[in-house]
Amino acid sequence: MSRFARHRRVFFVEEPIIEERTPTLRSFICPKTGVQVNVPILPPGLTSQQAAYLQEQLLAGMVAENRIEACIAWYYTPMARHFSSFLRPRVTVYDCMDELSAFAGAPPAMGENERALFRDADLVFTGGASLFESKRRQHPAVYLFPSSVDVAHFARARSSRNDPEDQAPAPYPRIGYAGVIDERMDLELIAKISEARADWHVVMLGPVAKIDPASLPKAPNIHYLGMKSYAQLPDYFAGWEIGLLPFALNDSTRFISPTKTPEYLAAGLRVVSTPIRDVVSPYGDLGLVSIAQTAGDFISAIKLLLDSPSSPARRDAIDAFLSKSSWDQTWREMNNLIEERIMFRSTSGHRKPLPLTKRLAKDLTRV
Repeated sequence: MSRFARHRRVFFVEEPIIEERTPTLRSFICPKTGVQVNVPILPPGLTSQQAAYLQEQLLAGMVAENRIEACIAWYYTPMARHFSSFLRPRVTVYDCMDELSAFAGAPPAMGENERALFRDADLVFTGGASLFESKRRQHPAVYLFPSSVDVAHFARARSSRNDPEDQAPAPYPRIGYAGVIDERMDLELIAKISEARADWHVVMLGPVAKIDPASLPKAPNIHYLGMKSYAQLPDYFAGWEIGLLPFALNDSTRFISPTKTPEYLAAGLRVVSTPIRDVVSPYGDLGLVSIAQTAGDFISAIKLLLDSPSSPARRDAIDAFLSKSSWDQTWREMNNLIEERIMFRSTSGHRKPLPLTKRLAKDLTRV
């Protein structure tokens, strides 16, 4: 391990929160991981340019306060370039988990920022095979890292008997979905399943985003329980018979690789999904997930699973597959690529860390 890696600290910058107050960076350190989480607090009524400028100043202040002289810049969204382009990282990583420009309400500058990020990035990681195929022609160092899973965490669901208080009143059998409820959901599919099988209860976990809550299907056997913490999910999953991936087939789902797929499987759930490419291959092809498209197909697939107890052979096949999908293994492979690039930069003399620009250093006095 390099000397740089041994002294590495992690600073995570969240999306800004709007509050009636002076701009500031609200920071706290996670007691478990030591990661410093930084949340920009911005006043209302700003233009996008003003918001980006203030975030740039706040980030520059954090860099100066923590005496960060060498860093790795890790981007989850190209839009962060608006306020971080002053950094001179040893290595720039673009962790591309979705085709964000295809999402509803995506900023017009998303595509332009992504093209700039591709020019700056040393490494590009993609979260699914379809996204990898889409991005590999845009950069010479694109690597595929499919969704991983903390098996031990979600395997708690296989033995948990702690049915959460808000889920306990829902009768069995329960079929559930966990994740953001947005334009990627096939809401008509959920409505048709609940209408055709009033004896099945659909549990929906997660926040509603970018769609009108009034558009959600309503029925006595559909239960919207809101957003749950990562720590709570195994207890909720323990009370389900089936895990759903009811994604619509549209531009926003063309390249998704749902992390919930391995999480459901680790929890011991049988899973039914629409034919999302990165679920069909490998999960559907290996017989680990049932693939269905219409409401009738979903109902038939769910009924078949409910009537057929899971076999030990199937559980063994799932566990064997998941044993190669841990976050620890994914991080080791990512870290090796980063270390190789750091070594290359150190020996070649390229991209040495640079101080803050004079303008930013001057502006720090106003933050």
